[in-house]
Amino acid sequence: MELLETQDPDKKRLIETSDRHKRAMEKEIGDLTEKTDRMVKNALIIGGSLVVTYFVISALSQKRKKKKKKIANAEAAKTGEGMDPVVDDEVDDGPSVLGQVGTQLLNQASLVILDIARQKLSEYLATRKKPDEHS
Repeated sequence: MELLETQDPDKKRLIETSDRHKRAMEKEIGDLTEKTDRMVKNALIIGGSLVVTYFVISALSQKRKKKKKKIANAEAAKTGEGMDPVVDDEVDDGPSVLGQVGTQLLNQASLVILDIARQKLSEYLATRKKPDEHS
């Protein structure tokens, strides 16, 4: 049977064309899979950085709220308004040097993470705007 296929020039040409189209489709599917993997990784990086930033900011804001509540309770106790019957006598005058350094480090880390997320998002959007090269 192969002998007949190789002897007929039309069949031989059609088989070669079919093989060429098959290789082109496999290459295109491979490229598409690679692009999809890259987009998923970028989305995970962006999402992860946003989640980390959210948790860091929410943790910092909770500490500030607790400190403000302590100060408000202490002031209320001094004036006799009695917001909370149990008031801690310790009210921080301000953050320590170590606390300030930690806060600055967290702020800088948040900025770096947000910058990376912004870059990844802009890369992703740039790839989405490009027209399909194969269409």
